[in-house]
Amino acid sequence: ASLRVTPSNTLENTMQSSHQNAGDLSLSFAAGFSPKPALRSALRSALCAALVLASVTLAGCNRDKPVPETKPGQALASVNGEEITVLQLNEEMQRAGVPAAQQQSASKQLLQALIDRELLESEAAKEKIDRDPKVMQAIERARSLIIAQAYMQKRVGDVGRPTEAEIEDYFNKHPRFFANRRQFAMTQLVFPAASVTPELRAAADKARSLEEVAAYLDTRKVAYGRAQVTRSTADLKPELAAKLLSMPKGQLFLVQEGQRALLTSIDEVRDAPVSLAIAAPQIAQYLANRKNKELAQAEIQRLRATAKIDYLNKDLAPDATTRGTTPGVAPASASAGAPGSFAAGAAAGAATVATTP
Repeated sequence: ASLRVTPSNTLENTMQSSHQNAGDLSLSFAAGFSPKPALRSALRSALCAALVLASVTLAGCNRDKPVPETKPGQALASVNGEEITVLQLNEEMQRAGVPAAQQQSASKQLLQALIDRELLESEAAKEKIDRDPKVMQAIERARSLIIAQAYMQKRVGDVGRPTEAEIEDYFNKHPRFFANRRQFAMTQLVFPAASVTPELRAAADKARSLEEVAAYLDTRKVAYGRAQVTRSTADLKPELAAKLLSMPKGQLFLVQEGQRALLTSIDEVRDAPVSLAIAAPQIAQYLANRKNKELAQAEIQRLRATAKIDYLNKDLAPDATTRGTTPGVAPASASAGAPGSFAAGAAAGAATVATTP
């Protein structure tokens, strides 16, 4: 297990990016609340776009059922006879994570979003969209995920904060993330991977700088972009970090990543240590997330051990190298705790790194 950490005000964002799925037991599907001035666009786009399919289809299934009586004062608005209640508004408020100071203004925006959604639901019901097989399948999948996640929430619960000793132990065992953290400042040329020919490699081998390679690409009319990037030893896979640390300043190296190639020059390598005081809150969150994941996986294994599972399609039966997984149920992603990727995934292609003199 590992943890990405950066100093000062970027530390929390980096940690949340690396481990945002590791302990997420929330059943919320709404987007996060954005304070003013982005309040209107965030709320309307999140609630009228991201949630519209689930709301349209789920409501469509219940169009033929009688509307339950509401208590006086519970209804906030009526749209073609369909009431929008305070309970619905409170639910949206909670899912959007609206701060207390902004709840009054947010309530008006959220109510408008609920009205928009009700109008869409009504039109969807008229067109029998809720009877579409793909929509029905999506509804069933959403229902299954909600119930499974609610069960896992109940079973796992709150694991509590790690002890100070556990936090310090993690800090001491991962010096490359903290005390010995190094930072790389690099310049890149980004171009299609299909352009990486033996001739281009030969030109890069002879080049003394990225500018010489850029001139070669210009003569061959190869489209490319430029980028300035900063990565640390906490962001990279250990083997790639070690390789970069062994390279001198100005060294060129090529990383192929999917459909693109990155020709990179190391401009500077500097020390960037992170103290225990700065790292402690994020380490605590990470350890709690990891514990959640372990408990969830243990529960899945317990259920599998007591269940009778028959594979009717033998081709899909697991073999010795296949391990049972439950995407969307466990409160942690399979990659939780892994180092951050280099250049949005280039670390995964560390084996393809080729250096030039």
